[in-house]
Amino acid sequence: MSGSLRITSSIADSALLDLPWSIPLEEWPESVIAALPKGISRHLVRFVHLSGAVIAIKETSAELARREYDLLRALQRLDIPCVEPLAVITDRSDDDGNPLQAVLVTRHLKFSLPYRALYSQTLRPDTATRLVDALAVLLARLHIVGFFWGDVSLSNTLFRRDAGAFAAYLVDAETGGLYNGISDGQRENDLEIARINIAGELLDLAAGNRLDENLDPVEVSNRIVASYRSLWEELTGAESFTASERWRIVERVERLNELGFDIEELAIRTDESGAEVRIQPKVVDAGHHQRRLLRLTGLDAQENQARRLLNDLDSYAASFTAKDADEEMVAHQWLTSVFEPVVRAIPRDLKGKLEPAEVFHQLLDHRWYLSQNAGRDIPLAEAVSSYIDNVLRHRRDEATVIDPLTGTFTLPIQTVGNGKVPGPDDEVDWRTLV
Repeated sequence: MSGSLRITSSIADSALLDLPWSIPLEEWPESVIAALPKGISRHLVRFVHLSGAVIAIKETSAELARREYDLLRALQRLDIPCVEPLAVITDRSDDDGNPLQAVLVTRHLKFSLPYRALYSQTLRPDTATRLVDALAVLLARLHIVGFFWGDVSLSNTLFRRDAGAFAAYLVDAETGGLYNGISDGQRENDLEIARINIAGELLDLAAGNRLDENLDPVEVSNRIVASYRSLWEELTGAESFTASERWRIVERVERLNELGFDIEELAIRTDESGAEVRIQPKVVDAGHHQRRLLRLTGLDAQENQARRLLNDLDSYAASFTAKDADEEMVAHQWLTSVFEPVVRAIPRDLKGKLEPAEVFHQLLDHRWYLSQNAGRDIPLAEAVSSYIDNVLRHRRDEATVIDPLTGTFTLPIQTVGNGKVPGPDDEVDWRTLV
């Protein structure tokens, strides 16, 4: 290391000092580089091993690095899904004293993938739709807390599986700004940027024959506008109804809870005659099901995963003979007798395939298909064994994807004509998650 470094860091890891900061990032030795898939970036980004984990290092200007570091920390405090900022390193120079660019260091988001890694041969229409829908939810969450992104795109987002859907995480906050509130004009600007960028990204895939021939890039990119506006209206729109329809207040709250959002307060007004009621929700950030699952079990999952696990927990609770059993007690019994045994059953060499909550979600699907095919209720232990051997074992690792991005990304859950769950060599019309 040449000269002195200035390090602003949220972690106390002295191993940061051992990295070759006196060498331009593009020349770093392979011994420290982690070969992970990454999206398109205007800056050079490398994944690097650090203390048994993986970090992402981006070269940029000192001013931009500090600004993005501060923004990401602020978004984290607001519970917005984004990468975790670890450090800003400035005052770099090579062995000859020549200045080198500053860097922003973030933690690699385990089990996440850039959109280009979410296909094997081609990006199919249903996958593209789910990615865009996930991005629309992220954008709405950002706007609710007053964040203007300024460069909305699939490339600036990481995706994690979430019970058949995807959860989107902000990666690049360089062009963003956090305000007390953002205007309709700023929201529309973000939407237009998103629409143009997504169309361009999908057209780029089409040029490389990586796009399903039935997928229209412009139509898919337009979907984010429709999806976002529908969600935004549900989150913030006022609603009027007659005084005899007061049940619609509860219905509105339940719809918002289904979307994963909690209500901070409801503004309820009646007209002078008292015949009409108008409500205006004030929505707090998403995570309704996540928070309930965390409170009951201590499990930290994605929103759709949490909803699925809670459904299984509620079904388990319904089977209790003591109907007045304490909810926390029932949740503890479900955790120790249902969820944890499934997680422990996963062989050590397969634990990097998927997050435990996603494994449990897929297992529930797999058990349902087995039961439908057999015409009987399949015991959980039997379903676990079948899922491990016929589905999970054939998946690519998603904790850290190191192999070249070729081959089939997902082996699905489906039966073939003889009634068996297919293996990897069976020729079937796969029902995949990707």
